[in-house]
Amino acid sequence: MNIPSVVLNSGAKMPQLGLGTWDLRGSECVRAVRDALDAGYRHVDTASLYGNEKEVGLAVKKSGVPRKDLFITSKIWNDEHDDPEAALEASLKRLGTDYVDLYLIHWPVPERNETWRAFEGFLKDKRCRSVGVSNFTVRHLKELLNKRNVVPAVNQIEFSPFLYQKDILQFCNESKIRLVASSPLTHGRKLKHAVIAALAKKYSKTPAQIVLRWHIQHGIVPIPKSKSRERIEENAAIFDFSISREDMALLDGLDEGYHYYADPGDEP
Repeated sequence: MNIPSVVLNSGAKMPQLGLGTWDLRGSECVRAVRDALDAGYRHVDTASLYGNEKEVGLAVKKSGVPRKDLFITSKIWNDEHDDPEAALEASLKRLGTDYVDLYLIHWPVPERNETWRAFEGFLKDKRCRSVGVSNFTVRHLKELLNKRNVVPAVNQIEFSPFLYQKDILQFCNESKIRLVASSPLTHGRKLKHAVIAALAKKYSKTPAQIVLRWHIQHGIVPIPKSKSRERIEENAAIFDFSISREDMALLDGLDEGYHYYADPGDEP
């Protein structure tokens, strides 16, 4: 399976599809990551908050895939901003690696600007190959860009046809910040929508494949989570077809502001 890559503003190459691991625990997490790597995935997303970095690292070690061929993302959680250095070191230890390919501020907490300065230092000592943010709105991004020396490589946000955050996508594109979509499949809650079902039939694809392909054609990197090997493989089979401009417009029109998680727009 050949998953193409996009180039971040840091110069790093990020595979344009990754495995999300939120809510995967223990042996189930190890098995899912192993299945993804066996299927050709090379991009795995985790976080301190998820409590599974150790399992992700174990799966990577068992897979036999060389570290240099992988793209591993982790994140600093809200209660770790008093010591970003310790947070990063703890994540690296749990993952069993001496660097992460991408390290993110998980949520736009008030300490975000001070933490970003520490992140810039992590780039210099190469413990992070790229740094970025998660759940940042346009307002949060503008504030950070006014105070930074390094432009975030990534903004990871909840994004789907039902939460088509066009303003953030446009701002990120203009600022050369790559958008990564968490919860791209709405945890399955919207996949039975009539428009998606009709397009799945038209293109002889599954509803999930239609939604993930929509992300790809918008230049977004989706990171769907699954614990099923069959679904993991299905989610990656999206690079052999294209959705027409007219059908992309239909999907764009599904936006209803649907948030599965909290809306970061409420953060000061």
